Amino acid sequence: MRNAFRSAFASVAIVSLGLGLAATASAATKDRESQSATMMDSVMVGGQPMLPSKTIVNNAVNSADHTTLVAAVKAAGLVDTLQGTGPFTVFAPTNSAFNALPAGTVDDLVKPENKTVLTKILTYHVVPGRLDAAALKQQVKAGNGQATLKTASGDTLTALMNGPNNIIIRDGKGGTADITTYDVHQSNGVIHVLDSVLMPK
Repeated sequence: MRNAFRSAFASVAIVSLGLGLAATASAATKDRESQSATMMDSVMVGGQPMLPSKTIVNNAVNSADHTTLVAAVKAAGLVDTLQGTGPFTVFAPTNSAFNALPAGTVDDLVKPENKTVLTKILTYHVVPGRLDAAALKQQVKAGNGQATLKTASGDTLTALMNGPNNIIIRDGKGGTADITTYDVHQSNGVIHVLDSVLMPK
């Protein structure tokens, strides 16, 4: 009788252990699948995946193509703002876009005495709301070929179609920027990468 009890207890223990291991394996598999799905949803920018689970700032600091933009955001004191819930649509110029500005422009802008001007330029690249490529195209088509976007600086940008699928952004001075990477989704908005810096009127 005692041996039968021991045998039954051992069987239950083995079954319980098996169920526990199966549950652990299942959880690990789900975790890997979740991470894999997140990576698949991300867009590569500056050599790094821009994870949709991270904020605009947390992703931007990992992009090798946006070190100048990140430095400017820090100098302007806009980190906390762009870490906020938003959502925000950010048109993000690359390092080469900043390098195309007249020599010394960036160095002057990041000086403490020019913080107001820098803040205006940076917030000119931010539109409240989440405007992905589809939403931008819809607004452009509804506007008979162009859409006016109200920026966080209080000024406006103009979105225009350039061919059947591409959108260009025109600034207040008449300059234009091409969107080189669309729909870099963030937890608090979306980024579109630009090849030029936008300037308010």
